[in-house]
Amino acid sequence: MPEPAPAPEPAPRPVARPAGLEPSQEDLRKARAERNRAANAAAAEARTQASLVSTAQREFYARAERALRDQGRLRRDRVPLDAPIDADTLTRNFIAIALRDEYGTTGIQPGSHDSPAPLRRWQDPVRLQIEFGPVVDVANRRAYRVEVSQFAQRLAQATGHGVSLTDSGGNFVVLVLSDDERRAIGPRLAQLVPGIPPDDIIVMQNLDADNFCTVFAYSRGAEPVYSNAVALIRAELPPLLQSSCIHEELAQGMGLANDSPQARPSIFNDDEEFALLTRHDELLLRILYDPRLRPGMSASEAEPIVRQIATELLAQSI
Repeated sequence: MPEPAPAPEPAPRPVARPAGLEPSQEDLRKARAERNRAANAAAAEARTQASLVSTAQREFYARAERALRDQGRLRRDRVPLDAPIDADTLTRNFIAIALRDEYGTTGIQPGSHDSPAPLRRWQDPVRLQIEFGPVVDVANRRAYRVEVSQFAQRLAQATGHGVSLTDSGGNFVVLVLSDDERRAIGPRLAQLVPGIPPDDIIVMQNLDADNFCTVFAYSRGAEPVYSNAVALIRAELPPLLQSSCIHEELAQGMGLANDSPQARPSIFNDDEEFALLTRHDELLLRILYDPRLRPGMSASEAEPIVRQIATELLAQSI
């Protein structure tokens, strides 16, 4: 007869932590409240000391948003009934947006939207990190984080690629800065993207007033795979233009790098007709990350595959 198995030894009792080593929930709440008060005080002080240019821009962008909405622009409908799409539309717009460059070969001169470019996208998961200038108060920081986090989920769903918000160590940094803060951002940009072209820093520091926001994505060497990106959004923007910038720059930073005057219904069009990502744009993102396409493809290589994917996607949604 086999001997009975020995009884298991009792697990050691947990050792009580000495009192005072861990802060209480009340202490944590007090510390958080103090940090929030300090951030709000710094924001108020920064707005008080803002230059006349930065103060005037806040009013300028509020008027710009009102004017665009009065003209019927900055639409928020995801599936506009007056802009139907088919496989030809998706294919044409994908080639124009994903396989053309918005900038010339120097990276800073506006192109004519017909400069060929290879297909580019991310291979590693995209980790979005937001950095705020002192002028942004706690409430607005919280609202930004919520909106970017929700949009990251939407990008991940559209592409099938990992996209998430992180507190630190991000490879896609979103800077929310006032005009004064943006002009002094050069040293921080050099830290965020080692080896960033000096001309790109100049572009961000001297951003034209008509540009609400911008994004730059970078590869390692000549590889057609993104490793870093940085988006810049003006802190002076009113809510809808702010949301529009989040949608456009984050989506462009995924690899839909160009704008096209023929793209409709799309945020990748400088006419500002649509403020937020449309179903058309979601389909472009899905095409971009389809495994049948590969980074480095030319337009001629990609076009028949894109047409096939577009046809399949539209058939699935009928």
